[in-house]
Amino acid sequence: MASSLVNNNIVNHIEEEEEIIRPVANFSPSLWGDSFLSFSINTHVAQKHAQEIEPLKEQTRSMLLATGKKLEETLNLIDVIERFGIAYHFEKEINEILDRIYNENSSLEGDDNNNDDLCTCALQFRLLRQHGYKISLKIFSKFLDRNGKLKESLASDVLGLLSLYVASHVRIHGEDILEDALAFSTIHLESAAPHLNSPLREQVMHSLEQSLHKGIPRIETRFFISIYEKKEIKNDMLLRFAKLDFNLLQMLHKQELAEVSRDRVVECYLWAVGVYFEPQYSQARVILAKTIAMISVVDDTFDAYGTVKELATYTDVIQRWNISEIDRLPDYMKISYKALLDLFEDFEKELSSDGRSHAIDCAKERMKELVRSYNIEAKWFIEGNMPTFSEYLSNGLVTSTYYLLTTITYLGIKSSTEQDFEWLSKNPKILEGCVIVCRVIDDIASYEVEKSRGQLVTGIECYMRDYSVSTKEAMAKFQEMSEAGWKDINEGMLRPTPISVELLYRILNLARFIDITYNRNEDGYTHSEKILKYLIIALLMDSIEI
Repeated sequence: MASSLVNNNIVNHIEEEEEIIRPVANFSPSLWGDSFLSFSINTHVAQKHAQEIEPLKEQTRSMLLATGKKLEETLNLIDVIERFGIAYHFEKEINEILDRIYNENSSLEGDDNNNDDLCTCALQFRLLRQHGYKISLKIFSKFLDRNGKLKESLASDVLGLLSLYVASHVRIHGEDILEDALAFSTIHLESAAPHLNSPLREQVMHSLEQSLHKGIPRIETRFFISIYEKKEIKNDMLLRFAKLDFNLLQMLHKQELAEVSRDRVVECYLWAVGVYFEPQYSQARVILAKTIAMISVVDDTFDAYGTVKELATYTDVIQRWNISEIDRLPDYMKISYKALLDLFEDFEKELSSDGRSHAIDCAKERMKELVRSYNIEAKWFIEGNMPTFSEYLSNGLVTSTYYLLTTITYLGIKSSTEQDFEWLSKNPKILEGCVIVCRVIDDIASYEVEKSRGQLVTGIECYMRDYSVSTKEAMAKFQEMSEAGWKDINEGMLRPTPISVELLYRILNLARFIDITYNRNEDGYTHSEKILKYLIIALLMDSIEI
């Protein structure tokens, strides 16, 4: 009798399990398989590259420090070095030069500025802004007509327009001249592009599609090398330096990827390269890639598998952060829960050698916060409850993952202090701007896919309902919010900065990765074959021919 009762209970349990309808999504399969698992550096080639780079580095430093150059030459040299991705070798020299240029020319802005060349003027503005200097818009005064608009005579100056277009993306709030400059340069560059000769045509078209300021540095470097080598007038020494350095760093990146490589981790690792590509951030990249992979598993559990009851337990267990809680979970959740705790324990051991294990506590709190918000979002979706747009956005900023990821990016940076993490935990304006960009651009790109899955709890749907607007109007509003977020980021990079520029750049680069990944309103992370596949091949697989 007892045996029959047990058997009946098992059957009933199985039937109950079979009745559970799980919101399983259709994710793209891995594109890479075991491609990176067996990679090992060719030590001989790496040493040869490194040896050849040393004298090229000294030649470049001598060029930077040479006196008697015109302002235009100096600015163009710095621009080429930065676009080549080799500026990390010369941070001190470049900062000193730009500091001198800013101090010498700050009194010569506007009508007193001797620079009549729009290309050089816009380049000077952009370089100084990107390095945190609060250079005035008066530098553009002589290019404006009596009505304060850009002179129509500039329409034929393609190089000047291109430089102006690139500079317009570092604008902050209230800079109407740069808003006008963006519109003006865009119209005239789009008109001129089909009639230009190569390689200028490719450079203009690429810039219109992906602005330099919002682009991932490694991707922009790979593109710029391909454009620069087609120019009639070029510096062959710098070009060779850039190619050798790119390939040497690619070897390091491949080696790191071999360490973390498994399903979907290649895309996660690309994210890490987007945040920091330089050799000194090797540990940081591995930490970030592993964390993004872990977040993807947790996200999929909430987004595409767990039931309301299971997810509530999962959320509570993660808040307690104790392996002794694991038996409260169904078997499939135990795997990810243990992996999560093990991952952070490994990070803590790594960082304790530098006396920075305190940073892990900040990361854990951000992870717990993310899981709470995932749970709220999942409950809305599964139960069919649509929140107000305000409620959605407040929760959605957390589920963008960028509060957590920014904290994680600081873990592997040896210069980060307890005060830096404390500053970050208060959600400063630059971080808020980055998170807004991530949230709204993600929402725009994923809207149609989520709608086709029957998901009504999306930012676009909530906004449309609350404000009685069309899809097109909601999309336009989200784009406007993204632009405002970018202006907050640009403002947050200006001096004096509350923390080091080294740390602030991680926030900027996280925003850049979103701009690339969701380009043309495509969800390039979920469906990596659309966008990220080609970037991974260019940055992590194909070396540059020397």
